[in-house]
Amino acid sequence: METYKPTPGPLLAKISSPDDLKKLSSEQLQDVCDELREYIIDSVSVYGGHFGASLGVVELTVALHYVYDTPRDKLVWDVGHQAYGHKILTGRRDQFYTNRRYNGLSGFPKRSESEYDAFGVGHSSTSISAALGMAVASDLNSENKKAVAVIGDGAMTGGMAFEALNNAGAQNSDILVILNDNNMSIDPNVGALKEYLADITTSKTFNKMRDEIYDLLGHFKSAGEKMRKVASKLEKAMTAAITPGALFQALGFKYYGPVDGHNVDALRRHLEDLKTVSGPKLLHIVTVKGKGFAPAEREQTKWHAQSSPFDKITGNPLTKPKTKEKLPPKYQDVFGEALVELAEDNEDIVAITPAMPSGSSLWPMMRAYPDRSFDVGIAEQHAVTFAAGLATEGKKAFAALYSTFLQRAYDQVIHDVAIQKLPVVFCIDRAGLVGADGPTHHGLYDISYLRAVPNIIVSSPMDEQELRDMMFTASEYDQGAWAIRYPRGRATGMEVRKEFQRTEIGKGRVIQKGESVAVLSFGPIGKYVMDANELLQQENIHIGHYDLRFAKPLDTDMIDSVLESYDYIITLEDGTRLGGFGSAVAEYVAEKGAGVPVKILGVPDQIIEHGSQRELHDEVGIGPDGIVETVKNLLGIKIA
Repeated sequence: METYKPTPGPLLAKISSPDDLKKLSSEQLQDVCDELREYIIDSVSVYGGHFGASLGVVELTVALHYVYDTPRDKLVWDVGHQAYGHKILTGRRDQFYTNRRYNGLSGFPKRSESEYDAFGVGHSSTSISAALGMAVASDLNSENKKAVAVIGDGAMTGGMAFEALNNAGAQNSDILVILNDNNMSIDPNVGALKEYLADITTSKTFNKMRDEIYDLLGHFKSAGEKMRKVASKLEKAMTAAITPGALFQALGFKYYGPVDGHNVDALRRHLEDLKTVSGPKLLHIVTVKGKGFAPAEREQTKWHAQSSPFDKITGNPLTKPKTKEKLPPKYQDVFGEALVELAEDNEDIVAITPAMPSGSSLWPMMRAYPDRSFDVGIAEQHAVTFAAGLATEGKKAFAALYSTFLQRAYDQVIHDVAIQKLPVVFCIDRAGLVGADGPTHHGLYDISYLRAVPNIIVSSPMDEQELRDMMFTASEYDQGAWAIRYPRGRATGMEVRKEFQRTEIGKGRVIQKGESVAVLSFGPIGKYVMDANELLQQENIHIGHYDLRFAKPLDTDMIDSVLESYDYIITLEDGTRLGGFGSAVAEYVAEKGAGVPVKILGVPDQIIEHGSQRELHDEVGIGPDGIVETVKNLLGIKIA
C-alpha cells in the first residue's frame, strides 16, 4: 500500500519555518489558518492522533509564530496534545504523516526532534514552571528572550500550575501565560476553577465596561502620567470588583481577556501589544475544542484522539467492524464493569479518578453511583490523599490512575497511604509500554517504585478473570494498600465467570510444566509465553510457564519448586528490568544461594520511543520471538 501524504494548500506549501510565515501579510493569516486546519484534518483522518485540541488552537499557533521570534523566543505547550499545528509550521510539514508512528515524529513536543520544541511535554501542568525557568535564565543571561506558556483550563486544575503562578508573580520575570479556555481536558473539566472561568467568559457586563474604559483611556493619552495612573487604578478596581480575573491579579499577574481565540488578527494584535508589557502576564482566550470539524465540536471527548481512519467530511469510520467477530473487551472496561458489580454488594466502595473517567472506564460507576464516584480534576496527588482520607473513615477507595500519572503522586502513596497502612486500592491502567503516546506515557516504573514501599501488595492479572477476582479480594483486604496493574488494550476474550472468587495473596499459578527452562511471567504479558511455547514445541522444546501474579509478596514456595525442577529461569514483565518483578525473583534466588541462572526479560534502562505496542515489545525483546531466542540461547541451540 502506497504511503499517503497530505497535500498542503498554496500558502502552507511555502511555509517551512516561522520566518516564511512572517513574510505574509496579516491579511493572509486567516487563509493560513484555514489551510493548516484542513491539513491536520486530512492527515489525522488517515493516520489518527490527538485531534480536537490541535484544531482548537490553530489561530493561536499561527499568531504566536507570526509575532514571536521562535525558536529564540521560547514557546512551551502544556501536555502537547495541541501542538500539531506548531509542528507543521516549524519545518515538519512533510514528515507530519509519520506522526506517532514507529520511527516517525513524536505526538508531543520533543527537544531532540526540533529546536522549536522548547520543552518536552506529555503530562499536564508543567508549562508555566518550565517557561518561568526559561524567563529567569534569560534575565540571568541578559538575553531579552520572551517565554510563553500555553496551558488549557483542564491543566490549570493541576496543583503544579498554581505553584508556578505563585512563584512567577513573586519572581516578576517577563513571562506570558496563555490560558486556553475550552472547558475541556480529555473529559469535561470539573471543579471550582471551571465555574470560575465560566464566570469570566460570560461576564458581558464586565467586558462591555472594560471596552468602555479602554476607549476612555485612549482619550487620556495626552493628559499626562498622573491621569494614566488614575485610569489604570480605575481599570484594576473594576476588574477586581466584577470579574474573577482578580485571582490572577492577586497572584501578581496582569490579566487580559477573555478574548476570542479564533480571531487570528485580534490575537496577533493582542500578542504584539503584550510583547511590550513587562513582568508576568496572563492572556485568557476562549476556544472551541475541535474547531472547524463539526463532529469534533459536537462530541469533544470522543474526538480528543482518533486511532482509526475516518471520513474527513462526516467523521464516519472508514473501516467497517467485522460483524461476525466479537472483539475482546478492553482491560479498562473489565475493571469498570467489575467495580460496579462490587459496589452493588458493598456500599462502602467509592471510586476516584484524576480527570480520566473515560480513559479509566469509570463512567459506568459514575452513572450507577454518582454520590460514590469522584472526578477530582487533573490532580493526582490530591486524588491519592483524598482516597486515603476516605479510607480512614471506613470507605474502600478504588483509585483509578494511569501508571505514568501515578508517578506524580509517589510521595502521597508513601506518606499518606503506606505509612498509615490504609487500605486504598490502586487500579493502575496503561501499565507497560503503551504504544503511540511514547515515553511520557509508558507505564514502566510502577513495579519498581511500589515494591520498594512497605504495606503495599503489588499484583498483575494475566487475564480478565484474574482481574475481576483480584479486585474482589482487594475490596475485602484491610491490612494495607493493594496495587493492581493492567495494560492498555484488549484482554483475552475468555469466557468470564460471573461469580467472584478470592485470589490467594502471594500465590501464583502453574500454566504449564516443562523441561530445563521455566518462564516466570507477571501480568498479561504472559500471553507471549504461550505464543513462544507453541513455536518452541514445533522444535520439540518444552518450557515451563508459571504465572506468579504477585511481585510483592512473591510466591517463594512456587519459586522453590521451580529451582528444584529446572536448570534456568527466565522472568518476563512489561516494565523496567531495574528493580522490577525479575529483580525480585533474582534477589530471592541469590539470597537462597540456589545457583540457578535467572535471565530477566523486561524493558532495558533506556528511554523507549513510540510505535505500536507489539512493535515496541519486539524491539526490547519481550515479544514471542524474543522469548524463543532467549530460551535457545540458554540451551545453547543455534538460532537460524
